[in-house]
Amino acid sequence: MPTLDLRREDSVFVLTMANTEQGNMINAEIVEEFQAVLDEVEGTAGNAALVLTSSHPKIWNSGMDLAWITSQPAEYHERFAFLLDRFLLRWALLNIPTVGCITGHAFGAGALLATTLDFRLMREDRGWIRFPAIDIKLTFTPVMHSILDLLPNRQALRDLLLTGKRIGGTEAEGLNIVDESCPVERLFSRAMELAEMLAAKDRQTYTTIKHGMRQDLVRLGNEVL
Repeated sequence: MPTLDLRREDSVFVLTMANTEQGNMINAEIVEEFQAVLDEVEGTAGNAALVLTSSHPKIWNSGMDLAWITSQPAEYHERFAFLLDRFLLRWALLNIPTVGCITGHAFGAGALLATTLDFRLMREDRGWIRFPAIDIKLTFTPVMHSILDLLPNRQALRDLLLTGKRIGGTEAEGLNIVDESCPVERLFSRAMELAEMLAAKDRQTYTTIKHGMRQDLVRLGNEVL
């Protein structure tokens, strides 16, 4: 059953994560589904933007499917880390403006996914951003560290990674982890407003500038994509 819903509203693609029973967790099957949707988006012509949101009332993306990955043979773990790296790089270098409409919790790989996006808007009243790797004894790949370097507040990033602390939308805005926090009833309309503005920009020029700002990721993308 598809876990993603892609629709287009004029010049804006709206991609909704709809695997509500699993909290939009990420596994190999979900990565493949995302990649197919991104193929469709990247293959379109003309100026546009993309909003990534969730249909879950409390969760945006709860991260890697730990029950699934621990059930896989040990030799597969490295392969999945490579697939996850490619997935994150694909998002970070997408040839279209991207806006995260963060409707609730963004944990682990879900927080990394949010970090790849050009702009992040989060509800102010509910939901946490958290990188729990320190507490579940996981480490980050070089690609993931380069993704994390997109966050401008180095001190906040240090605290988030080394303590595993969680922060809500208002605090995340104050730390420049998200661009805006707003009431949930205004969140989607504000994300669409921003996306519509970005969709008016020349797509090729926007992509060239974005890639120029993310040259380390472009280099890594040339190696693994």
